[in-house]
Amino acid sequence: MAYRSLRRPSDSVHPRRILYVAYPLLPVSHESCGGAEQMLSVLEDEMARRGHYTSVAACAGSQARGSVMVTGAETVEPDRFSTRNAEHHARILEFLNSPQHHALPFDLIHDKSGSFWPRAAESEIPVLATLHLPRHFYSEEVFRKVPKNVMFNCVSAAQYRSFQNVLHVIGVIENGIHVHRFPFITEKQDYLLWLGRVCEEKGPHLAIEVARRTGLPLVMAGQVYPFSYHQTFYNAKIRPHLASLHPTISFRETPTFQTKARLLSRARALLVPSLVNETSSLVAMEAMVCGTPVIGFRRGALPEVVIDRLTGFIVDDVDQMVEAVWNADQINAHACRTHVESNYSSTRMAAQYEELYERILASRESPRTQAA
Repeated sequence: MAYRSLRRPSDSVHPRRILYVAYPLLPVSHESCGGAEQMLSVLEDEMARRGHYTSVAACAGSQARGSVMVTGAETVEPDRFSTRNAEHHARILEFLNSPQHHALPFDLIHDKSGSFWPRAAESEIPVLATLHLPRHFYSEEVFRKVPKNVMFNCVSAAQYRSFQNVLHVIGVIENGIHVHRFPFITEKQDYLLWLGRVCEEKGPHLAIEVARRTGLPLVMAGQVYPFSYHQTFYNAKIRPHLASLHPTISFRETPTFQTKARLLSRARALLVPSLVNETSSLVAMEAMVCGTPVIGFRRGALPEVVIDRLTGFIVDDVDQMVEAVWNADQINAHACRTHVESNYSSTRMAAQYEELYERILASRESPRTQAA
């Protein structure tokens, strides 16, 4: 497995060899739908550009600026998760224990999968695990025996507050996006947009209610995962509204990046009626960088990402969301773009992770230095 470097990192940072561990079922690329996969792709791209030697452990079909360690076939069968996850981990550990790796070892493993880090004790390499999910998605048991070489980071201040009782959580680094990939358009069309994973917790049925009450067209875009409860929800709450009886509601399944960017840049507003405490919101960042206001519920990190009455509106219920739709034209598109450029760029995120990697490695190397 070859490493590739595009340029040298800053003078104060040595080039590092970093392994990024992906979720086992879905390929990693710029077209990824899942938030963790998107963030892995963006971060690996930025770190390779900064001169580090990067590799991604992921299923077949994955793409990276560095190298890809293929751990198995892509699958959309959720009932195969346990088997596929075990295979994923076995392939990674097999490589870490191989002569090839010992000849040119990784300096650090960054676990974006959410499941590899409990096996970190089977290697001496330090592991940084990013916690992408809300606190209640994790069992209490999983944090009781954290391997000594594992550190965690959160992706928002709101999320961090819920993990303060967990050892080894060493800070917050907010997610970032490739700002330059998204078009900035000030003239909007008169449709509402909902974009994401089609399941009850993301509130697409509430976006439909807002559209019906305002009389505005609604474009829904996203992916229906093959989990039974996702399929049941889609068939019961979403699909009936896509019939000819309601021609103003449309659904774009698994949109390409170009389609997503076009929809985000031209919408009157992006609706984020999430029913869970979001730890971040990539889609809100993507909408705002296009100059499109975001109207979201007051859940989790959304009030951090969206500045109420400057880049959109933070509301408490559907009634307030309906009212905010009519005020969306009061939001300045340039303020939206500037907010993301200043706070949620991929370059800012990469610089902060680079600094965090160095802190982790320095803390592990210092005892050896003192012993010498």
